[in-house]
Amino acid sequence: MKKWLAAVLMITVLIIAGCSNDSGGVSTENSTIQKALKEKKLVIGMSTGYFPFDMKNPNGDFVGYDADTAEALAKALGVEIEYKQFTFDGLIPALQTGEVDMVFAGMTIRGDRALAVSFANPYFQTGQAVMLPGSDTATKTWQDLDVAGKKIAVGIGTTGALLAKDVFKNAEVMDFENFPDAAAALAAGKADGIVYDEPAIAVWKLQNGDKVRQLEGLISTENLGIALKKNDFETIQWVNSFLNSYLGSPAELASREKWFETSDWLGDVVEE
Repeated sequence: MKKWLAAVLMITVLIIAGCSNDSGGVSTENSTIQKALKEKKLVIGMSTGYFPFDMKNPNGDFVGYDADTAEALAKALGVEIEYKQFTFDGLIPALQTGEVDMVFAGMTIRGDRALAVSFANPYFQTGQAVMLPGSDTATKTWQDLDVAGKKIAVGIGTTGALLAKDVFKNAEVMDFENFPDAAAALAAGKADGIVYDEPAIAVWKLQNGDKVRQLEGLISTENLGIALKKNDFETIQWVNSFLNSYLGSPAELASREKWFETSDWLGDVVEE
């Protein structure tokens, strides 16, 4: 009996030893962090057109709150950044296939997305709002738009699109490649409203003045997260540690003030 117990304990020890490593038992063989450190480069996926998170300046450089956060993360890791641009619905497939290492795109943390990728802790809280033509003074709530014949524009693959298709039972929900295209449809009279993230709508209002109007209140609230390779636990842990030190720091507060509390930068970015 003692020999049997000793044999079981030995097998258990061997199993634990085989699973353990310097990272405390978490495999780092396919870690994005280890790959980035080895290659001295981090490949970031973005989808521009989401103001003020993801934009480009006239030189083609990626700018915005997400770019500031990505640059701070890369600096903390001691690597360079290579940006790759995708349509929003192409970002998760790019992460899954290894074309990018991380996704910074103002992406809402959702259960369906978490089946395909992993998320670091939230780095920003926002919500879905409704934007109307400035000439529409009659609409008071989003429910006023949910009637037959009304058209709601959304960005394909966004949380706003998913939400609109769930809550609007009578109005027609129309997909567009991005928010600027949806806003162009609104301006042309081809849509009666847009459902999108509140910060982007607020910036659009700064740009267009009385041509557009934002409904008071939010349809929903949500957390934004950095998307990482599924179950890459070392990278998740490292990014969370970075966020703990970065959020609320002087650098992050300056970035937040620049992009969300001023409009001086509007002339330095291009619409795509």
